[in-house]
Amino acid sequence: MVETLQLDPDRPLIICDADEVLLQFIVGLENYLARQGFRLDLASFRIHGNVRHASTNEVAADDRVTQLIAEFFAAETLHLEPVAGASEALQNLSNRAQIVILSNLPASSRQARMENLTRHGMAYPVIAGSGPKGTIVQSIIKDVVAPIVFIDDLPPHHASVASVSPHVHRLHFVADPRLARLIGASRDAHARIDNWSDAEAWISSRIVGG
Repeated sequence: MVETLQLDPDRPLIICDADEVLLQFIVGLENYLARQGFRLDLASFRIHGNVRHASTNEVAADDRVTQLIAEFFAAETLHLEPVAGASEALQNLSNRAQIVILSNLPASSRQARMENLTRHGMAYPVIAGSGPKGTIVQSIIKDVVAPIVFIDDLPPHHASVASVSPHVHRLHFVADPRLARLIGASRDAHARIDNWSDAEAWISSRIVGG
């Protein structure tokens, strides 16, 4: 998928995650789990260990949670709602930068993600990844000499990108306020901003000033 990208090496680049940055992943997951007889207890910034049977309040086994997450991606990727302000901010930023969505999800759900984002006014190339994002970011940006911004909600991805591409500007963004309260700013990100109005201004200053 990276090979199909046609990037201008002299134009600023924004590499943006989707779940909890552009799309309301946790709200969608909660709604899906409820329909399956489960609930999400947001006691910590993780899913495994926090899914409980609605009828008994017992913690669901990890393998069952993994199955539920896979089923959720298959059934609901097309239907997730956007994060407030995301579409408008990216539209404004696209006047000065090229945008790529790098989202960890099953490859089989990539088309649904593209259709969902397009419906919400975010028709940008989508790369479906897995695991730490540093290597794939390094591959995406290999020819880009203009400023680059990476946006993600998960600290391990910022650490991964920082380890191989330290020159990339890294923004830690967590859209759901409940999740945002559960985790501090990534030490490997340059900033932590959880709303698109302020994030747009921060990104704009980086892609202009380098």
